[in-house]
Amino acid sequence: MGRKLIDCRSAPGGGVCTVAISADTEEELMEAAVQHAAAVHQLPDTPELRDYIRNAMTEATQGGPTNRQGSQAA
Repeated sequence: MGRKLIDCRSAPGGGVCTVAISADTEEELMEAAVQHAAAVHQLPDTPELRDYIRNAMTEATQGGPTNRQGSQAA
């Protein structure tokens, strides 16, 4: 199973937030995304929010982290 990703820019009204979160499991990603939604966007932890987050999750692309010059980190 690959890493899961959620990008706040894809959420309605999320264009001003550039945070993207990834994790190895859906459960870990869900908890991180709910915490972000509550702390940054003042959204309550509801079943509807969790459904939205679950449906917005995608598979993360391969590649890994890069340094500031854009080349692969060692």
